[in-house]
Amino acid sequence: MKYSRLVAIGSSALVAITMTVSAALPAMAATGPKGNLQIFSWWTGVASSKALKSLINVYTGEYKGMKVTNDAVAGGAGSNAKAVLASRMEAGNPPGTFQVHGGGGSLLSWIQAGDMTPLNSLYKSQGWYKVFPKSLLNLITYKGNIYAVPVDMQRANVLWFNPSILRKYHLAAPKTFPAFFHDAAILKKHGITPLALANHGNWEATLLFSDVLLGTVGTAKYDQLLTGKANWNIPGVKTAAQTFARMMTYTNSDYSALHWQQADQLVAQGKAAMNVMGDWAQGYFTTDLHLKPNVGFGWAPTPNTHGVFAAVTDVFGLPSKLKDKTPTIDFLKVLGSKKGQDTFNPLKGTFSPRLDSAAAKYDAYSQSAMKSYKRDKLVLVIGQGAVNPGFTNSFNNAMEIFVTNHNVSTFVSGLESAAQTNPLS
Repeated sequence: MKYSRLVAIGSSALVAITMTVSAALPAMAATGPKGNLQIFSWWTGVASSKALKSLINVYTGEYKGMKVTNDAVAGGAGSNAKAVLASRMEAGNPPGTFQVHGGGGSLLSWIQAGDMTPLNSLYKSQGWYKVFPKSLLNLITYKGNIYAVPVDMQRANVLWFNPSILRKYHLAAPKTFPAFFHDAAILKKHGITPLALANHGNWEATLLFSDVLLGTVGTAKYDQLLTGKANWNIPGVKTAAQTFARMMTYTNSDYSALHWQQADQLVAQGKAAMNVMGDWAQGYFTTDLHLKPNVGFGWAPTPNTHGVFAAVTDVFGLPSKLKDKTPTIDFLKVLGSKKGQDTFNPLKGTFSPRLDSAAAKYDAYSQSAMKSYKRDKLVLVIGQGAVNPGFTNSFNNAMEIFVTNHNVSTFVSGLESAAQTNPLS
């Protein structure tokens, strides 16, 4: 039962990509015995693959003789990978470590199933209690034990825009929903798609709605919804759904056929003015499209979410059924280190969640996101590890129908039913 909820997430074909990395950097300090480590993730894009390879190089440089196999499963923003992982865990064949989002979703499911080993002693030995903020550690703590190491921090409430288009029509990144609709009407009149949307993975629209909901109900009520302390039939959810449906009238009609990178590309090419996406889009803009921040692309918090940081963090843990835990523990040491994170994140387009990270290593966007992360209220994101997989799957199914029929009442009823079937508390 603990696995079937996770398997249900992935529905498209599974594509496995295996890469062996043996390149090594000069040893930093320690050396370890020869061995093998298998890393499981859904990082198959250009930026994320390059970033992971750089992190592996740091690890093999410090622990000489280690062989690393990077088993990456593409597609579905991780949903395919989660399905493959569930099968492996059920068969008692866990990888050395695996990618998962921090929060009360999949990570919590593995913890409650007894499949993860606490990392409190590792945190103490590495001094990590002092370098990671408590608000972040809370997302990976269960009953007083920490079960994962965060490697990156990503912001999900980001409105990306084409600076040239906004300047041409004398517009600024909208801070409120009325401002967005005012600007959207002007852009549409001039033949520009106001808001690029992709939903081929059936999660991108959920992320957009999550930001709209956050901007509508505020952080307190939003947190209550995600933790089961508020009912999904409250007026604010209906208002958010109405706003979302109205925003859909200003999007491209082929959204269901596009992956998130293609929506970002519409913005980069000037075919669309704006797009709402997590700041993994930053890696795509800079690494894949070779655009410069504030020149080829601009950014701002999504409407009504200034002063809020919608957090998505990738974390790795220690499976409890491993025969040899030493290679994984050594990798986690590198993963959580300042050097490891400041090598990995600039390439991926994300930033280090460590409070002592070297800001100078990051570009203008990441530096601005780092300031918000340290200053603003952190909230989770629907569909990005915030809630249990069963609710997320039901939410995505309701959203898939909503983006086509725009029936607010049916959608809200679907969310209420999803919360009742998959309790969030």
